[in-house]
Amino acid sequence: MTRTLPRTPLRLLAVLAAVFVTVPIAPATAVAEPTSPTLTWAVQPANQQGPDGRRWVERTLDPGQVVTEHLAVRNLSDGAVVFALKAADGYLTDKGRFNMLPSNRESTDGGTWIRVQKTVSVGPNQTKVVPFTITAPNDATPGDHPAGIAAAVTSAGGTVAVESRVGFRVMLRASGTVTGSLAISGLTARYERSWNPFSAGTVHLRYTTTNDGNIAVTGTGRTAATGPLGLAARQTATTVEETLPGGTREVGARLDGVWALGRLQTRVDLTPAILSGDPAGAEIKPATATVTIWALPWPQLALAAALAALALAIRNTVRRRRRRIAQLLADARNEGRAEARTSALAGNAAKSS
Repeated sequence: MTRTLPRTPLRLLAVLAAVFVTVPIAPATAVAEPTSPTLTWAVQPANQQGPDGRRWVERTLDPGQVVTEHLAVRNLSDGAVVFALKAADGYLTDKGRFNMLPSNRESTDGGTWIRVQKTVSVGPNQTKVVPFTITAPNDATPGDHPAGIAAAVTSAGGTVAVESRVGFRVMLRASGTVTGSLAISGLTARYERSWNPFSAGTVHLRYTTTNDGNIAVTGTGRTAATGPLGLAARQTATTVEETLPGGTREVGARLDGVWALGRLQTRVDLTPAILSGDPAGAEIKPATATVTIWALPWPQLALAAALAALALAIRNTVRRRRRRIAQLLADARNEGRAEARTSALAGNAAKSS
C-alpha cells in the first residue's frame, strides 16, 4: 500500500499497511509547516530481490518452527526517510477492514511471533528489502493468529504527534486440528406491514455472528420465514463477510412478500467456509437460530370488516324494501276488499228499494 503525507523535520518512524490508519500517539510541541514537502511511501511483501506480487503473507507453521520472510519499503519522496518497522496483532474493524493494534497497545498473539529490525533508512525514490522472522511458539494453539507488519512515520498534527503506518497482513496459522464455526446470537425479527390489503409485508431480521472456531471464515446460508402450516413461506440468501477467530459481525436481512397470517417463524441457517487454505480434516460447524413473531393481518381484517358491514347494510336495505313492498301489496288488497264490500252493500240497497 502507498501513503502520502506532508513531510516535517520531526523524527520519522514506522509504517503500517493496506487498511491501516493514522493514529494520534502523543502530545507534541512542534507544528508541521504548511509548505512542507509531501512524504509518500509503500510497503509490500517481498522476496530477497524485491516485491513478489503477493497482497499479504500467509504461512502455516508447526509449533517451534522458524521461517524468514521479507518486506519491501519504497520511498517515493524526494528525500531520505528513516522508517520505524513494527509488527502487531491484527484485527478487523467494524467495517471489515484489516488493521493492526496501535503502538500504545501490547500484542499478545500473532504480532509477538514476528521479529524485525527497528528502523530502516530509505533514500529518495529507492526501495529497501528488509527480512523478518516468524517464530511459532512451542505451545502455539492450532488455528489462525492474524498479525500485521508496517513501516511508519511520526509527524506533528497541531499539538498531537500522529503516527502514520503503511503495511500488510501477516496471516499466521499454527498446524493442528482446525475448526470453522459461526455462532448466531441476538436474533430479532420485526414485521413491517403494508396498509394496502392487497400487498404483502416485509420481515426485517438482525443478528450477531461470532467466529467461535480457530480459523478465519466467511459464511453463506439462508434466511426464511414461514407461516402456520407452512403457508406464506419466503426465503432469501444471506452471507457473512470475513470474520477472524473470536471476531463478531452484525448482520441484517429482509424478506419481502411475506403475508401476515398470525404466527411467523423466522430461521437463519449459516455454513462457515474457510477463508484461505484447505486444511485436511478441518471441522465445519453450521449454525441455526430461530425466533417467532406475530403478524396479524390488520389491513385484511379491516377490509373484511368493511365488506361485512357493506354486505349487512345491503341485506338490511333489501329486507326493508321487501317489507315495504309486502306492506304496500297488503294495503292494496285490503283496500280492494273494502271497496268490494262497499260495492256489494250498495247493490243490495238498490235492490231493496
